Amino acid sequence: MNTPSIVSTDPAAPPFGLHSVCQTLSQANATLDRFAWLGDQLAVAIWTRETEEAETIYEQPGHHTLSCYLDGGYRTERQKLPGRYGAPSRLCALPGDHESRWWVRGHMHFMHLYFLPEHFTQRAIRELDREPRELTLADRTYFEDEQIAALCQSLANDGWDDADGLLRANETAHEVLSLLLRSQGVNRTGAVLKGGLAVATRRRLRDYIDANLTQPLTLGELARVANLSEFHLARMFRASFGLPPHAWIAQQRLERARGLLRTTSLPLADIATQSGYANASHFSHRFRQGAGVSPAVYRQVLRGG
Repeated sequence: MNTPSIVSTDPAAPPFGLHSVCQTLSQANATLDRFAWLGDQLAVAIWTRETEEAETIYEQPGHHTLSCYLDGGYRTERQKLPGRYGAPSRLCALPGDHESRWWVRGHMHFMHLYFLPEHFTQRAIRELDREPRELTLADRTYFEDEQIAALCQSLANDGWDDADGLLRANETAHEVLSLLLRSQGVNRTGAVLKGGLAVATRRRLRDYIDANLTQPLTLGELARVANLSEFHLARMFRASFGLPPHAWIAQQRLERARGLLRTTSLPLADIATQSGYANASHFSHRFRQGAGVSPAVYRQVLRGG
């Protein structure tokens, strides 16, 4: 396999694991054309395969994968779905616990987006008002979605060899995941949810945090909103939100700041205030920690400055 240098904005991020799709493909004589960590533990890869006929087996990789065919794949089929073949812009959603066998024939050029289950499920609270533990990625073979396919093509065409390119790719990847959540999110089969907050309590906390994000928030204050002790709230909040309270609040502040930087021309000091940061300096420090670049650079890159 020809392996290019790997670019990362998150050098401390762990690999996806020994049984990852990347390892399966490398052992199947696929050529890794490009690879990059995009930050937020998201990864993207472009692969090429040329083979007369070969069997490829994926066994519970532990991370979700979205595959988009860029070229070829006309004679590749999943064994349990004989007679259905790939083609450019066709998509496959492969959840982390799935197992599949494929017959690969001829030329294939395809993009993979790798992400963790928590990337997918934590969006359920913000974007769908759903209990995240109920949802998972559907196992779908060769489905079509014009918007997702166009974003995947854009992601494949982007340069990932500098900070600006990686930042744009990160934003595109998050947009893909939002669309994927809505179109390919399904109830987890046989899920037994233990602990966690009642739906109404989770919603009340989410709305309270959103409405008071500009103010300092304490665990005691959130406990009063939920009518629970601080100890029980901290434990149950993490079960339902996927993060402890302080980390969830920090994430919401960062998301609000990102949105304001993308869509408004507000001065950075105003964005800091509206996102709940103590001052512009504190905002810049926290934003750089979360996004990997300063707020000014983020705005410039994503608004084409």
